[in-house]
Amino acid sequence: MDQGLFHLINERWTNPVLDLFMAGLSNVEIWRPLLIGVLIFMLVFAGFKGRACTVCLLITLLVSEQVTGLLKTAVDRHRPKQVQSVRLVELQRTRPAFMTLFHKPTIRDSDASDRTRSGPSFPSGHVTNNTVIALCLMFFYRRGWLYWIIAAAIGYSRIYLGAHWPSDVIATFFLAAGETLLILAGLEWLWRWGAPKWAPQLYARHPGLIVGQVFNLPDSQVENLRHNE
Repeated sequence: MDQGLFHLINERWTNPVLDLFMAGLSNVEIWRPLLIGVLIFMLVFAGFKGRACTVCLLITLLVSEQVTGLLKTAVDRHRPKQVQSVRLVELQRTRPAFMTLFHKPTIRDSDASDRTRSGPSFPSGHVTNNTVIALCLMFFYRRGWLYWIIAAAIGYSRIYLGAHWPSDVIATFFLAAGETLLILAGLEWLWRWGAPKWAPQLYARHPGLIVGQVFNLPDSQVENLRHNE
């Protein structure tokens, strides 16, 4: 079933518009300047909520990246293109990177040279990172759940582009979601433990690092919850 679904997505459910869209969506180099700009904006102009979200996001991404690297080595699952011929979509190299979106990509079948170009297949770094982003945004902002649309599209693109099996994407989603929830819970505990000692005035204004954002509670209600624990 895993291989059957993979071949449907990678070989049959394709068209030139999707080729460019999926390859562009999955290319980190295109979107990195925008992401850096958004993070800087949140740190400088988005107040406590934006700074808390950014710090939580960066810490979670850093930890999950280490876990992903360890699991890739331990599981050592081959990518589709490392074990069989698959359909590949290759963007043209341009400077700046986003200009590649204005050029027709190259479509080819993978060959022996592709078997050593990428690391192991599971877990997917793309899916991990975007699951982390989606969960953090959902916890801190009312409309943060909209990022799940992007995360799902990126997960699909990894299958479409022949980089991962469908089971890689699905399993990575659950793994990354669990990691993110654990890390965020740890950061909330760390805030409640350390902020009263190191930043008492800030803690008095924001007694909840994440909890108040999740339930959209004002800080006064978060403080009441803390006293009732």
